[in-house]
Amino acid sequence: MNINSKVKGTFSLGSFFCPAFSVYHVLKGYNRANWSGDCRASLNVALLAIPQGMAYALVAGLPIQYGLLGSAFAALLGGLFGKGRFITLGPTNATAVLLFGVFAGLGMIKANGMGNESALMLLPWILACSGILLLFASFLRISFMVQFVSRTVITAYVTAAAFLIIVNQSKHVLGLTGKGDGAPSTFWGILSQTVENLGHASAPSIWLGLITAIVFLILQLRLRALPNVALTLIIASLAGILFEHFHLKVAYLDSFASTRSFLVTPSIQAFGSHWETILWSASAVSLLCLLEGLSIGKSLAARAGARIDSNQETFSIGISNIGCSVLSGMPASGSLTRSSLNVQSGAKTGVSNLLAGILILAGYFLLGDLVAYVPLPALATLVIFIGASLVKARQIKTVSKATRSDAITFAVTLGVGLLLSLQMAIFVGVITSILLFLKKVAEPEMVEHGYNEDGELTEFSEKTKRAEPEVSIVHVEGELFFAAADLFYEQIRRVGEDENLRVLVLKLLHAHHLDATSVLALEELLDYLKEKNCHVLLCEVRRDALKILRDSGVLSRINRKNVFPHTASNPTLSTAKAIKRSKQLISGEQAKVTIYAERNQS
Repeated sequence: MNINSKVKGTFSLGSFFCPAFSVYHVLKGYNRANWSGDCRASLNVALLAIPQGMAYALVAGLPIQYGLLGSAFAALLGGLFGKGRFITLGPTNATAVLLFGVFAGLGMIKANGMGNESALMLLPWILACSGILLLFASFLRISFMVQFVSRTVITAYVTAAAFLIIVNQSKHVLGLTGKGDGAPSTFWGILSQTVENLGHASAPSIWLGLITAIVFLILQLRLRALPNVALTLIIASLAGILFEHFHLKVAYLDSFASTRSFLVTPSIQAFGSHWETILWSASAVSLLCLLEGLSIGKSLAARAGARIDSNQETFSIGISNIGCSVLSGMPASGSLTRSSLNVQSGAKTGVSNLLAGILILAGYFLLGDLVAYVPLPALATLVIFIGASLVKARQIKTVSKATRSDAITFAVTLGVGLLLSLQMAIFVGVITSILLFLKKVAEPEMVEHGYNEDGELTEFSEKTKRAEPEVSIVHVEGELFFAAADLFYEQIRRVGEDENLRVLVLKLLHAHHLDATSVLALEELLDYLKEKNCHVLLCEVRRDALKILRDSGVLSRINRKNVFPHTASNPTLSTAKAIKRSKQLISGEQAKVTIYAERNQS
């Protein structure tokens, strides 16, 4: 008996926890070949994740241990609860910048670009609430709803995040850390403050940043397969020691105590003071984690000829965020660079993520004092390179020129992200794209056709004058949901204003998604046209539309002889019967047939 086939499509809480996390099913058939690939991949991912974790913590305005612990525990929990090798969880650029925007918007960023104590008290609540929202999405199996967020919105959001990353880290490269009064949160605000303080720029910081950039570019061009971020930081740290020897002062990262106590107790007072911001930010974080994680996983799985379990991966991301909330971590999302590296390095199963988490955690214990040798301008330079890699010129060109709606959505999302805040940008972008889509599908255009003097079917003009009495055929094409119902009514009512009109034939083959509102509009049309002594016929009625009309009671109001269902084997039969019926209704008088085609604007 195939038990899986019987429970397919149903939700079982035990399916997430039994028998011992998702990794149990992997370990049952584990072999030496898998171990070799997973070990190699986990080592490569850890070497990349350690410097990236520190960089993302810097982006968010958090102590660097939050990035290390977030990378470690997100990878561990992702390995335990995830079902594959295609998504490696951890801090990302986008979530880090979003977090910085939240803190800066609340005035919790100090002049040196780091968050204050209040920001650290707020962080666990944002992570916990975002994790809970993700768990609900998994339990209710609604993770598919991320498909309603267009790529245009994501492209604009990521572009705004990239610009914010670059301008926010530029002050560290220029040696402006701690300069100025307060820390603005928007792109233009940070850029303006940076320009105003250019007179305080530090030459040693600029030179060290330039050296770091040159080293990184050489390694990327010549030795791309190596962990170049980690190697660049090591070389930059040696250069920093040389700078110190010649009394050239630059800023360094603060060391941290590698304690075994990771647990954090969220402050009830912090939630009570900022619960609205927490819920708003958690919604943005959870949505962004879904978009990043699932899109990355689906893309990498498709290349390998595989698929991911979206609901299980959503559950994994949710658990990881809840875990990071109490273990001094950062938001956990699918990392494009680490996920790609994991697959390219030969990972065979999700155990690679588990091993990577263990290695990163080991790095946390070993690097407590050593990070004090990492120059801040060097790390900031690498963060700028990471941010610049997010700006995809080809994607920007595509979304800004594809359609007018896409161009508007891109401009609105990017503008809000640069001028106001990133968490607001993603919601404004989604709403804008949906409204423009609804406007597009809910604006039908009436095009009238008739026969000219040569008997050819053409658009209506002086040479296609209507005969008396007239039979009109209206092609209803497009969406007839609630937003289009009023426009549908107005278009057809204008046709019915013709005093010569005696029979109106509605062709419904390409009318989709009828609902209660559109059915009520049709009823009002029937009443209006009946008063004008005009008969209404329905032809090419599909089975689903026929059922809606019957269940709503509208069909009983129309003479069954005036309704002609669509016949797939003979598509023109329904219209032919309707025309024959129309001639009967006008008492055998010679009828001229004109055609109206209702279509959606593109």
